[in-house]
Amino acid sequence: MENVLEVKGLSKMYKKGVYASEKVSFDIKKGEIFALIGPNGAGKTTTIRMISTLLSATEGDAVVEGHSILTEPAKVRENITYLPDEAGAYKTMTGRGYLEFMANIYAKNPQDAKEYVERAVEMSDLGVRIDDKIGSYSRGMSRKLLLSRAVMSRPALAILDEPTSGLDILNAIEIRRMIKDLAAEGMSFLLSSHNMLEIEFVSDRVGIIAKGHLLEVGTPSELKVKYNAKNLEEVFEAVVKKGSVEADEIL
Repeated sequence: MENVLEVKGLSKMYKKGVYASEKVSFDIKKGEIFALIGPNGAGKTTTIRMISTLLSATEGDAVVEGHSILTEPAKVRENITYLPDEAGAYKTMTGRGYLEFMANIYAKNPQDAKEYVERAVEMSDLGVRIDDKIGSYSRGMSRKLLLSRAVMSRPALAILDEPTSGLDILNAIEIRRMIKDLAAEGMSFLLSSHNMLEIEFVSDRVGIIAKGHLLEVGTPSELKVKYNAKNLEEVFEAVVKKGSVEADEIL
C-alpha cells in the first residue's frame, strides 16, 4: 500500500545539543489512522508542526504525497490540513458563513468552493443550527464544524491535535466515527491525543514518543502483546518509563 507520509530522521534542535525532537521516522499509508502519542514535552507537537510546515526542521525530512517539507512546502500544504487543539472559528459568523469564507480561501474555483461547503454542511450534521452564529454553539458543535472545515477539501493527510478534547461522550463518539468513515474512504490521519481509550479505538497504528525520541510503533494489539498489557494506557506507561531510564543511563 502506498505511503501518504514518510517521515525520515526528522529533528528539531532549539539550542546546541538540545533536541525537542530527534531522528523521528515513521510512515502513514493511504487510508490509515496513525496516532502519535507521548507525555507533555515529549516532542510530538514539534514533530507535527514540522510535518505541517509551520516549523522548520533542523535535520531530516518529511514527504507528503511525494513532496518534501524542505523543498516543496507549498505543495505539502496543498495536500494536508492541520487542526490544532486550540483552533477556533469567528464567533460573529454563522456556521455556513464560516464554511463559505474558508472554502473560498482553499478552493481553486467557485464550483469547488460550493462542493466543499455542501460536503462540510453534511458532515457537520448541525441541521438548522448551521445558519446560527458560531458564538451560540456548544463546544461539541464548534468542534464538529471545525473538523468538517478541515476535511471538506478531501486532503490526502489530515493532522488533528486532540480532536475530541473537552467534548462529552456523545460528541466524541460522533467525531471518532467521522474520522473512521473518512479513513475508510481513503483519507489518511495523523492524530495526537492524551485519551488512550480513544487512541486504542480509532487508530490503526500508534507511535509512542518520549524525550524527543520515537520509542515504539505498532498496532494497539501488537503493542499490548509485546508489553503484556491489558490496554494502551499500560503500554504507554511501560514504554515511557523504559525510555526515560534508557535516556538517563545515556546521560
